[in-house]
Amino acid sequence: MTAAPTAYTLGTSTRTPEEFLACCRAFGIARIVDVRRFPTSRRFPHFVRAAFAAFLQAGGIAYVHLGEALGGFRTGGYEAYTASGEFRRGMARLEALLRETPGAVVCSERLPWRCHRRFIARELEARGWAVVHIIDPRRTWVPARQRAPHAGDAPGRAATPDGVQHP
Repeated sequence: MTAAPTAYTLGTSTRTPEEFLACCRAFGIARIVDVRRFPTSRRFPHFVRAAFAAFLQAGGIAYVHLGEALGGFRTGGYEAYTASGEFRRGMARLEALLRETPGAVVCSERLPWRCHRRFIARELEARGWAVVHIIDPRRTWVPARQRAPHAGDAPGRAATPDGVQHP
């Protein structure tokens, strides 16, 4: 039986470029797929689209922006948007990118249950992916609905009852 492919998610949050890169390196992330509809930040200028792409490239990580197709802030809500053709096309593009190289779906929120990444992750799971949400370089979160079949995805890590994995 073939193991499910793994996709990661990660939030920019208040991280420094060094902290963000450390999260990527800890999980072997080679490509960032930015799903922020508006890839800008007044408080954290290193996460403005051009600067973000530049520091990732300098760190050896590719950058792709899919905010037009998969970004949040949709009329009628994001969950309703997931039934649209635009969303399905964005998901097909995302899957193709993730199959090419290990990648992370990125938005602004540190915690995935507070942002639209949870809907993208749920769709990836429905399409046969294991999804691991990176909290920091040493911790991940795997939703309860996914925990049993994928609990061993992070070698050397044990999941707590809330699904946060620690070394």
